[in-house]
Amino acid sequence: MAAKRFRVGIVGLQPGRSWASRAHVPALRALADDFEIAGVANTSQASAEAAASAAGIPRAFADVAELVASPDVDIVAVTVKVPHHFELVKAAVGAGKHVYCEWPLGNGLAEAEEMAALAKARGVLGVVGTQARVAPEIEYLRKLIADGFVGEVLSTTLTARGRGWGAAIDSQAIGAYMLDRANGATMLTIPLGHTLAAFRGVLGDVAELSAVLANRRKSVIALDTGATLPMNSPDQVLVSGLLASGAPVSIHYRGGQPRGGVGLVWEINGTAGDIRLTGPSGHAQMIPLSLEGGRGDDHELRPLEIPASYRAGFPEDVVPGNVARIYARMAADLRDGTRTAPSFDDAVEVHCLIAAIESAADSGRRASPGTW
Repeated sequence: MAAKRFRVGIVGLQPGRSWASRAHVPALRALADDFEIAGVANTSQASAEAAASAAGIPRAFADVAELVASPDVDIVAVTVKVPHHFELVKAAVGAGKHVYCEWPLGNGLAEAEEMAALAKARGVLGVVGTQARVAPEIEYLRKLIADGFVGEVLSTTLTARGRGWGAAIDSQAIGAYMLDRANGATMLTIPLGHTLAAFRGVLGDVAELSAVLANRRKSVIALDTGATLPMNSPDQVLVSGLLASGAPVSIHYRGGQPRGGVGLVWEINGTAGDIRLTGPSGHAQMIPLSLEGGRGDDHELRPLEIPASYRAGFPEDVVPGNVARIYARMAADLRDGTRTAPSFDDAVEVHCLIAAIESAADSGRRASPGTW
């Protein structure tokens, strides 16, 4: 007998342009044995009806309250802007629904902690979309480190470009949201936050750190309107610290587009070798990645091919492919009682690390993520 499919209600679908349209819908349809899309809720029923019609989704709910109350929905996918995550997740969890919430889980650590506690108390599964940590290249990198490819890790250095938060941004509407630090959608929380989730999965916890958050650009040009928009979000994020093992860590994220096509370089140096992960931007969750490594007497790094098994069964396109990998883990967790998908508790740990970075930058003193 075929296993029961989980019915997903999506909150925040705009066909052709939203993250739900680009990532969640194709990811779920690629996993048709595990999931079906039950319906959509937007800010109005008219908007939901238009989205459902365009995407071929069977039902448009009048509002979020109707979606989370529906007996035809098992999982609520929260794919809207960060300031709305808290209220929507609370409503879904309160209705006894499992939740897939995009990262960042909350607008700050306190919201994330409360959502994790609510999910635990209600006995539902809360999954967060930190999909960089399940990317094939990251999964293979974790195995290589665990298997001793570099030996004992001596140090690690990560430099990347945020793509946004530079001199210009594509859309005035996006800019008004992402350039205001109060909205919780900054270069620190989004591209670096996603990458930190992957970083922790490979190398473990950062034990202590110092940080600088600099808002060097005070304004940005919106390319679609030509308007000059204010920016109070940091366009320079620098972190230095130590892993729990004692290995030094250095991270520098810069706003804006890279030159030359390489916008992420992560190097891990060890007693037996070196590994370098590269990509076109600092958004490790949604870009193609490449691995190189060298050991012993190697004078150059050589490409490290990802085994085909790490990609089999998922969309080739990176964006829906990585989201599908999280959904596949979520289905397995719901059926088997395992905990393989990034959970709300995992999200809290990344939020703790971000809170420590913010505290260290504000105070000028070293901070430990474990104290948050």
